[in-house]
Amino acid sequence: MTKVGELVEICRRCVPRSRNHDIHPATRTFQALRIAVNDELGGLTRTLQSAPEWIAPGGRVAVISFHSLEDRIVKNAFREDHRWEILTKKPLRPTDEEVQANPRSRSAKLRVAKRVE
Repeated sequence: MTKVGELVEICRRCVPRSRNHDIHPATRTFQALRIAVNDELGGLTRTLQSAPEWIAPGGRVAVISFHSLEDRIVKNAFREDHRWEILTKKPLRPTDEEVQANPRSRSAKLRVAKRVE
């Protein structure tokens, strides 16, 4: 395999279609590669661990996640660190109108926490 198109074709043949058929079979494969190569989950974890050091008491941090692994990291970071007060018990999701206007927002989840002393 030497070209992106070859990987796309392999994914098309091997990866089952999503339930709603809106997502190309290669999408998740490329997403997984991007997340791994860029250490996106590690970067998110490190940022959330250090955030209380640079957010003043009373300050807020808002994180939008687009992937379940990201959301789990954010949720657990806010829950496990006593320096955060969670302001969004459940993540905020886009409305149907927002998704209609911006389809990429469909998987977005917003979580907000306040820095406590």
